[in-house]
Amino acid sequence: MNAADADAQLIERFKRGDRRAFEMLVVKYQRRIERLIARMVRDTDLVEDIAQETFIRAYRALPQFRGESAFYTWLYRIAVNSAKKALSDMKRDPVITEAAFALRDEDDETSRAATELTDGETPESLLASKEIAATVNAAIEALSEDLRQAITLREIEGLSYEEIAEAMNCPIGTVRSRIFRAREAIAERLRPHIEAKDGKRW
Repeated sequence: MNAADADAQLIERFKRGDRRAFEMLVVKYQRRIERLIARMVRDTDLVEDIAQETFIRAYRALPQFRGESAFYTWLYRIAVNSAKKALSDMKRDPVITEAAFALRDEDDETSRAATELTDGETPESLLASKEIAATVNAAIEALSEDLRQAITLREIEGLSYEEIAEAMNCPIGTVRSRIFRAREAIAERLRPHIEAKDGKRW
C-alpha cells in the first residue's frame, strides 16, 4: 500500500468517527510539517505553536476533505497559511531558515556531511561545499516569497509540478516559470564559486 492509499484509509476511518486515525496522521506528518514551518520562520519558539495550529485547523476541516489532492499537499497549504497568519499578526515577513536547503531531512545522508569525510573528500573540498550551501541559502532568502515557496516545494519537499500548482493555487505554467526564475537567480549567485572551483582556487 502506498502512502496516499494509507492516508486515504486513515481519513476514511476518521470520518467514520475514529479519532485515533487522525492521531496517526499527526504522528506521521508532524516532524515534516515542523521542518516545513521552520523554513518559513526564524523564531524556533513559534514553530511548535504554528504546527499545533496547523493540525487543529486540519482536524476541523478534514470532514470536508474530498481527496482531490494528496493529503500532504492539503496539509502543506494549511501549514503555510497558518505560518503566514502568525507572522502577519506579529508584523513579520516569512523567511527561509539558513539550514533549509542544505539539510533536506535530519535523516538524510546530507546531515552527516558536517561531521565526517567520505572517500575522496578533503577539508578543502568540504569547506567549499559548505560555502556553496551558504550561498544557496542566501540566494533563496533573497527570492520573492512566490519564488522561494515554489523552489522549496520542488527541491526540498520533492513535490511534483502538479502538486506544487495545487498547493500554491496557481497554473502549472506559473509554477514552472517560478522554479525556472528561482534556479536562474540561485545559479547567478553560485557562478563565482563554481568558477573558482573549476579554476582550482580552493
